[in-house]
Amino acid sequence: MYRLLNARSNLRGVGSMKSTARTIPAEDMPTATEPAAGGNKKRVLVVDDFDDAREMYAEYLEFVGFEVDTARNGMEAVEKASEGEPDIILMDLSLPIMDGWEATRRIKQDSRTRDIPVMALTGHVLAGNAEHAMDAGADEFVAKPCLPQDLESKIRNMLKPSKGKVRGG
Repeated sequence: MYRLLNARSNLRGVGSMKSTARTIPAEDMPTATEPAAGGNKKRVLVVDDFDDAREMYAEYLEFVGFEVDTARNGMEAVEKASEGEPDIILMDLSLPIMDGWEATRRIKQDSRTRDIPVMALTGHVLAGNAEHAMDAGADEFVAKPCLPQDLESKIRNMLKPSKGKVRGG
């Protein structure tokens, strides 16, 4: 297993991507968790146009007990959200065809998908981007790079039923 960290610069005229992989000692690896009571795995939709990041997060989340679907752009995310009924969506914001902000808006405007929590998982870390994501309807904002185990913890916290707000399933 490896960790892949990536970041993107979104400044006009400036662009960079940094990826790094490293081996993690076996004793530091998490152990797979059992599905929720009744055998129902929570469903996560991972939306990212960067293949390595999407695959790395998907593989890790499957390893720790989630059922995972993926999308490469915002349009695909909107379609998969309404068809697959995920329990949570991890949404990159810089996506082709339809960006993550617009995809999140559409998901939150649709009565079939509005209650699905959306976590903006992005390299957009300039001032105002978290507020912009929340204005679009994101429930949480997480800056990349984010270690997979930290992401897992945030997902599990977001999926805990809260008083008066329980998603079907």
